[in-house]
Amino acid sequence: MAKQKIKTKKTLIKRIKITKGGKILKKQSNTGHLKRKWSASRKSRKGSKLVQENKGHVRVMKKLLGKLGKGIN
Repeated sequence: MAKQKIKTKKTLIKRIKITKGGKILKKQSNTGHLKRKWSASRKSRKGSKLVQENKGHVRVMKKLLGKLGKGIN
């Protein structure tokens, strides 16, 4: 029996960015709403992207991306 292809998860592609060096950049959590009480510096800091450093998460993302995950280190 032939091995089934794994479909690329399109939602994951929309939520992350893969850098030229193979790192995964993602949006920070807890940035949806209720930001009026935050300071300007906190809003600015939360608006930036984070590098995904957890090796387990990187491995799962690479698997979910299929062909598009080949360049991830």
